[in-house]
Amino acid sequence: MFEGQSILVLGLAKSGEAVARLLVEYGANVTVSDASTKEEVLAQAKQLEALGIRVVLGEHPLNLLDQCDLVVKNPGIPYDRPILVEAIKRSIPITTEIEIASRLTKAPFIAITGSNGKTTTTMLVDAMLTHAEILHEVGGNVGTPVTGMVKRLTPITWMVTEMSSFQLKAIQTFRPKIAAWINLYPTHLDYHGDIADYIASKAKVFCNQSVDDYAVINVDYPEIVEQKRNIIAQLVEVSTKRAVEYGAYVDHGDIVWATGKKREIKKLMPTADLALRGEHNIENALVAFAIAKIVGVPFPSILAVLTSFRGVEHRLEYVREVAGVTYYNNSKATNPQATLRALRAFSEPIVCILGGLERGDDLTVLRSALQERVRAVIALGQSKKRMLEMAQSAGIPALYEAIDIEDAVRISAQIARSGDIVLLAPAAASWDMYRSFEERGRIFKDAVHRL
Repeated sequence: MFEGQSILVLGLAKSGEAVARLLVEYGANVTVSDASTKEEVLAQAKQLEALGIRVVLGEHPLNLLDQCDLVVKNPGIPYDRPILVEAIKRSIPITTEIEIASRLTKAPFIAITGSNGKTTTTMLVDAMLTHAEILHEVGGNVGTPVTGMVKRLTPITWMVTEMSSFQLKAIQTFRPKIAAWINLYPTHLDYHGDIADYIASKAKVFCNQSVDDYAVINVDYPEIVEQKRNIIAQLVEVSTKRAVEYGAYVDHGDIVWATGKKREIKKLMPTADLALRGEHNIENALVAFAIAKIVGVPFPSILAVLTSFRGVEHRLEYVREVAGVTYYNNSKATNPQATLRALRAFSEPIVCILGGLERGDDLTVLRSALQERVRAVIALGQSKKRMLEMAQSAGIPALYEAIDIEDAVRISAQIARSGDIVLLAPAAASWDMYRSFEERGRIFKDAVHRL
């Protein structure tokens, strides 16, 4: 399929290296370009050059596009970069590694997207399929690049993928057997430019589906419901607020399954029995439930997972209790809506650690939750000034500035009382101080364990 084509891979990282290696095996002439010259990138470059791949580091010169047939970009590279602007001008197709992977396998894909909850839902589906002993792999935006798995995928291997708006914006022919959209909040607008482009990118998860496929949508979000008119696949709906004809919903505190035409209803379990804490995890559970039922997972396996699965690292992750104070790591809360959902998961008084990269997000959505649940705020990073101003406007009496995460943990240990929750839920990305939300979360946990 790619034999003899000249393909430019923009950005190394895990996905760039994986797709470059795969394309060479399929006979493509591959050039890799990465703007970094860090030591780990240099090591990657040497390995790729040994395979006959040309590697250009430190910049993305426009002449890389000469005689280029296809650009495969790292999903996080914005489209306003000069080399991508020029590629568009020259009508050179631009895509991402998951599109390449999907063209090289007949495995059925499960694509899971949403503004928040993607990883938790993906791992719930993974656990359900594992419990039911259904052949599958997990990758995409979580874990291993799909191009690194292509060789071991079979036509009966379900490929469960977490997909971001960055990945979806660039798809061309990618067609998931099951596509799911969990929720929608205004995030990543610095990348997309506006909410319209963000929604359009998310909606592309359904764009290549047929009547033989399935589209799982959360009908509690009007913007997602609006996409129904463009969906050809069979609709499976979920809701925490009302009954649906075919899908999963909450009815008087119980999670139930509606079978569609026969109007048969099966009660699965009370929401109170979910192992995961927080209202937002109810919708994650409903989406995972719907996907699992489509695949053919029996009810007992779904029930076993939902009553035992305790979450994913950095997502309302219990760390430890010290002197009656319980510490939770929710470093994945990289936007205000994610922090709001984390705050609502607790009834206990909260000491909340906020702040990180300044992206100009609307912080006012946090005000009422802070008033109801938070007794102290510790702020750090580029956005700490705005975080403290917002907390002050919410009437929070105890406000503190921290130098870094370790300092925030030290302050929290001094001011928290027995019965309190100390919650790292920054409402901001980590890149002003840390390489990733994972690094930020692990530093937080290490600091807590040293108390």
